[in-house]
Amino acid sequence: MPQQRSLTFQRVVEVGRVVMVNYGADAGKLAVIVDIIDHNRALIEGPTTGISRQAYAFKRLTLTPLVVKIPRAAGAKALKAAIEKQDVAGSWAKTAWAKKIAARSKRASNSDFDRFKLAKFKRVRREIVDKAVKATKA
Repeated sequence: MPQQRSLTFQRVVEVGRVVMVNYGADAGKLAVIVDIIDHNRALIEGPTTGISRQAYAFKRLTLTPLVVKIPRAAGAKALKAAIEKQDVAGSWAKTAWAKKIAARSKRASNSDFDRFKLAKFKRVRREIVDKAVKATKA
């Protein structure tokens, strides 16, 4: 029996694919591909994130692993209902990618005092670990 080959790309451009806008005023927001215009652009809409229906170039979008089951050129009401039914926001929040973005933004919003406290806690933790390692070696 021949072995089944895995696909090179795991995320393909398709109607219903959840995308993250990576450029412009809406950067960082999620939207859904509603229709494919040509090889360079897609019609996207994000009713839950405030992105109106508009054409976007693929180079300004990043494909996520999430897909919403919608027909081609679905209306705004049907799209919003499908997004809420499949809990796209909850699924996105559980991904490692979303957690990494949240952690990065939290770290960036730290004040000087927060950074100082973090350094202090790391120093205390390092001392405790060093003592434990020395105790096991002795």
